[in-house]
Amino acid sequence: MTFGWPWLLLGLLVVPLVVWWYRQLLRSRAARRAELAALGLVAPAAAGGRRRFVPPALFLVALVLLLAALARPEATVPNPRREGTVILAFDVSASMGAKDLTPSRIDAAKAAARTFVEQQPASVRLGVVAFSGSGLVAQEPTADRTSVLAAIQRLTPSGGTALARGLQTALSAIVGRTVLVDAPSDSVEPQGQDLGYHGSAAIVLLSDGENTVAPDPLDVAQLASSAGVKVYPIGLGRPEGTVLDIDGFQVATALDEPLLKQIASLTDGRYFAAADEQELAQVYRSIDLEWTAQPERIEITALFAAVAALLVLVGVGLSFAWFGRAVW
Repeated sequence: MTFGWPWLLLGLLVVPLVVWWYRQLLRSRAARRAELAALGLVAPAAAGGRRRFVPPALFLVALVLLLAALARPEATVPNPRREGTVILAFDVSASMGAKDLTPSRIDAAKAAARTFVEQQPASVRLGVVAFSGSGLVAQEPTADRTSVLAAIQRLTPSGGTALARGLQTALSAIVGRTVLVDAPSDSVEPQGQDLGYHGSAAIVLLSDGENTVAPDPLDVAQLASSAGVKVYPIGLGRPEGTVLDIDGFQVATALDEPLLKQIASLTDGRYFAAADEQELAQVYRSIDLEWTAQPERIEITALFAAVAALLVLVGVGLSFAWFGRAVW
C-alpha cells in the first residue's frame, strides 16, 4: 500500500496524545467519584469489566483510519480484462459476391465485423487480412478502431480463393514475421517453423470455404495450432449454394462446411454457420480470448472512511446498549 499524500500521515502523531488524554480523563473521573462516594453523595464505582474499553477502542481505530484516509491511501489490485490480438481474415474472392446472404456474403460479413470491432475493449488489438488468390494485410494489428473499420469498408470481392494464403497472412500479422508454408527444399527455414506461442491471439476466418488455390489450408491450420492460435471459421453462404454471374459466366458456388470445420477442429477453435447478419453478430460475441490480470493502482480513501464510519456506529451502539450513553 502507498499513499498519495504521505506527509499527512504525520497526523497519526495525534493518536498517542488522544490515548494519553483519555487515560487522564478516566483517572480524573475515578478520583472525583471516589471523593463524592466518601461524602455519601454517589454510590461507589462499579467494575465495568473489560467491555467498558471496547467502544473507546473502536473510536480510536476509527480515528486512525480517518487520519490515514487523509493521506489518500492507494492499493495495487489485479484488474481482470480480455486482451490479445484478433485478425479478421476476409475471403474477398469473387464467390463472396453471392447473394444467398442478404445483401451479399461479403456485405453481411462486413456489417457483422463492424459490430464486433465496436464491441471490443481497448485491450484487444485488431487487424484485417484480405485474401483471394493471395493474402494481403489490409490493416496491421492496432487499437485504433477507426483504421480497422476503414480497412473493412474498403474490401471488395474478386479472384479465386486461397484459404491457406489467408491463414498464412493472418499468422504472419500475429507473429510479426513472414510465416513459411511451402518453403523450397533448400530453404534454411523449412515448413513447420517455430512461431513461438501466441495463446492470446485468434483468427476469425470469414469465408465460404471454397478453396481453389494451393497449398492445403489444413497444413497452415496445423501450423497455427502449434503456435497456440485458435481459428474461428465463419461459414458464409448456404450449403445448397447459388449461381453467381461473373463476367457473363454462370458460376455455381456453395458453402464448404466440412473444410471449415476441419480447420476449426485442428486449431481448437469453433466453427459457426452464419445464415444472416444478426447471427453473424452473435458469432463474433462468442470469440474466446484469454483473460489476464493486470495490476492497477486505485485509491481506497473512500474504503478507509467507510470502515471508520462503521466502527463509530458500532461503538456508539455498544456504548448505548451497555452503559446507556454514547461515550464511556
